[in-house]
This record gives sequence, C-alpha cells and structure tokens, in this order.
Amino acid sequence: MQCFFCSQNSKSVDYKEVDLIRRFVSSQGKIIDPQHTGTCAKHQRMLAKAIKQARIMGLLPFVRN
Repeated sequence: MQCFFCSQNSKSVDYKEVDLIRRFVSSQGKIIDPQHTGTCAKHQRMLAKAIKQARIMGLLPFVRN
C-alpha cells in the first residue's frame, strides 16, 4: 500500500485542509495509525502536526460525542 501523500506528490500537509485531514481521524477524534491509513513515516509526522494545529485553531474537535 502506497502513501496517499506520496502518490499525490504532496510536499506538506496543511492544517487548513480540514476535509483531507478528517480522513485520517477516527470517529472518536483519534489520529489513525499509519498501519491502517498506509501513510509513510514522514507524512504521518506531518499529518499528526497538522491535526494538532487544526484542533488548536478550532477547525477540528478534540473529541466527538
């Protein structure tokens, strides 16, 4: 399974792309591990940082009810 971001030739993951980031967050609001999503280590680190930034900016919730 190839990394989604590598296949898209994406250089970085932006916290403002909320629709894209939501694909990598579970229904409970947790960051999904790379074994299930298929992201490489480099992009998983970028993704985690972007998710955390989006949460602090109020674009993503910390938890879902």
